[in-house]
Amino acid sequence: MSKFSKLEYIWLDGYEPTQNMRSKTMIRKNFTGNLNECPVWSFDGSSTKQAVGGDSDCLLQPVAIYPDPQRENGFLVMCEVMNPDGTPHPSNGRATIDDDGDFWFGFEQEYFVMDVDTQLPLGFPVGGYPGPQGLYYCSVGGKNTHGRDLVEQHADLCIEAGLGFEGINQEVACGQWEFQIFAKGAKKAGDELWIARYMLDRLTEIYGYYIEYHPKPVKGDWNGSGMHANFSDSKMRDVGGEATFTKICEEFGKNISEHMSVYGAHNEERLTGLHETQSIDQFSYGVSDRGASIRIPIGTIEDGWKGRLEDRRPASNGDPYKIGAVIISTTKSAYN
Repeated sequence: MSKFSKLEYIWLDGYEPTQNMRSKTMIRKNFTGNLNECPVWSFDGSSTKQAVGGDSDCLLQPVAIYPDPQRENGFLVMCEVMNPDGTPHPSNGRATIDDDGDFWFGFEQEYFVMDVDTQLPLGFPVGGYPGPQGLYYCSVGGKNTHGRDLVEQHADLCIEAGLGFEGINQEVACGQWEFQIFAKGAKKAGDELWIARYMLDRLTEIYGYYIEYHPKPVKGDWNGSGMHANFSDSKMRDVGGEATFTKICEEFGKNISEHMSVYGAHNEERLTGLHETQSIDQFSYGVSDRGASIRIPIGTIEDGWKGRLEDRRPASNGDPYKIGAVIISTTKSAYN
């Protein structure tokens, strides 16, 4: 008997300033799970702000494939959006990455779990506020911990899909969580972060929740959500030296506007100098300093100034492709 597979083609639309995920399903017969078996597909770009109605076809170029744990014979296919002539569409941030796999990335994705009916973070009462920040971070117990069932199921799905899924924890604000993704290569890291987001968003459909990626969804004395970017290249990992790391950090300080332009919309609401952030228009770096723009992990120092840096400025709604591209560009320029 022939086997039919469900291939979920996933791509980013053309909405600004924050792109959305879109997806649709292709049914394939006798599919064995290889990326080269996934054909180029098309979609109506006029419905996603990527084309006009009179010339609406855009192409989906498969670039990564993962098993879909929620579907029988299912696969998740991450795609780049291409123009009809095969060139990258302007909305295609992945195509801007200049990386041969030398750069390693670890993204810390923070987010709020929201109730569809109240449109409030889990744990927030209607018309009021829960207890102040302090006891929610890495908490346990129903008084301070909200949404664990969703988060645990999402972690299991990511692991089963074969992602470089590193961990989960509840974050500082009520109803706020984080997961971590690691991969060697900026494109791979971006692919896996988007696939993890996709599975999280789809999972909320059965819970009556939705995920809020806005960097400051709750105003006032509440932490915002970031997507801290941990990164290294072979020179940082293998050669290192305090002078090298200092030079890289100083180069980042010269390119604040270039980075902030792709680090996520509305990030100025989060990067205020409060709640473990540096102000959006300032730059600083320091060892183990979570209030700095770039934190130099203590482990990097202990390993003889070899290892990684953490850029704490990217917002939770940022595109990991664009973030990776600019981090690579600035790091390389520091060596010139």
